[in-house]
Amino acid sequence: MDFHKVIAQNIRVYRKKNGFTQEALAGKVSMHSNYIARVERSEERLSLEGLIKIAKALKIPPHMLLIPQSYKEE
Repeated sequence: MDFHKVIAQNIRVYRKKNGFTQEALAGKVSMHSNYIARVERSEERLSLEGLIKIAKALKIPPHMLLIPQSYKEE
């Protein structure tokens, strides 16, 4: 299982659920929107600190970004 792809997919899913653009999310976490885009495409590896910042901005516990969508009941 590639956790970087899981994290990337989850960031995109939760970002959209919150109605954020990549630019809006980037502004909330003090990151560049190009970096957020690369993370969502699994081209960049997110640090633990970055993962926590993004989870906080998305109003979810950080561990939710690590769970594959196929395991979530929605």
